[in-house]
Amino acid sequence: MSNKLTYIFSAIVIILTIGIILLFVQNTRQKGDIAAMEEMMTFEKEQLESEYEDLAMQYDGYNINISNDSLVQELAQEKQRVQDLLEELRITKATDARKIAALKKELTTLRAVMRDYVAQIDSLNRENQQIRQENKEVRQQYQVAQAENETLTQEKSRLTEVVSRAAMMEVTGFKMTPLNKRDRATSRFNAIQKLQFDFTIAKNITTAPGEKTVYMQLRRPDGDLMLKSDNHTFAFEGSQQPYSLKSDFDYEGEAISRTLYWPVEEILQEGMYTAEFFIDGNMVGSFVFTLK
Repeated sequence: MSNKLTYIFSAIVIILTIGIILLFVQNTRQKGDIAAMEEMMTFEKEQLESEYEDLAMQYDGYNINISNDSLVQELAQEKQRVQDLLEELRITKATDARKIAALKKELTTLRAVMRDYVAQIDSLNRENQQIRQENKEVRQQYQVAQAENETLTQEKSRLTEVVSRAAMMEVTGFKMTPLNKRDRATSRFNAIQKLQFDFTIAKNITTAPGEKTVYMQLRRPDGDLMLKSDNHTFAFEGSQQPYSLKSDFDYEGEAISRTLYWPVEEILQEGMYTAEFFIDGNMVGSFVFTLK
């Protein structure tokens, strides 16, 4: 009887031992499964954080060089929303599966919003590029037109100058004769009482006909202008210039000869004199002669 009890007791001990071992093994397996699950959930959380950070960086990149203020403001708001959810994810435990799942779902929504913004930005960029191209073409056309206008202006100016020069009258055949008191030519310097100036206003059919005046400036060898009155002036290059002698004449386009006289009332200098002629505000002749 005692042996039978011993066997029964031994069997119970063995069964309990096996049960304990099985419980230990099962518990160990459960702990290992939990650790593996926690590691997986931590990894998944880290991956989710990385995806949120990438999305935030995308908003930073697209926020540059956008001229649409409304779109810039919307991007800024979405970027802040991503940052807020990222901070919320960082403080969420990896084991909070429900929260992690919600944030993962939210990331999907945020990506869809980002795709919509990318489409808008690309559209704006294409429009801006088209506008820049059109502006470039307009500037080029303006530059071409401006260059053509400048060329036409220069050509017009050149033609006007050519016409003006063609219409300018010219004094030719200049001759100075010193006269004595009997109005006869003399070669004696001390006998000179008058200077006679003979010249011809050349033929020019392009000059407008009508009453005209020829002015003469007579300069001594020292460069001083010889004048009879300070009130004798004529218009030249925007100012009033003094003249020595003048002569009115009726011009019809044909050559016309004129004579001017300078009564010597001053002490003459020996040397080279200059006689310059002006008609219609233009210098039309310059000559030199010598008295000695």
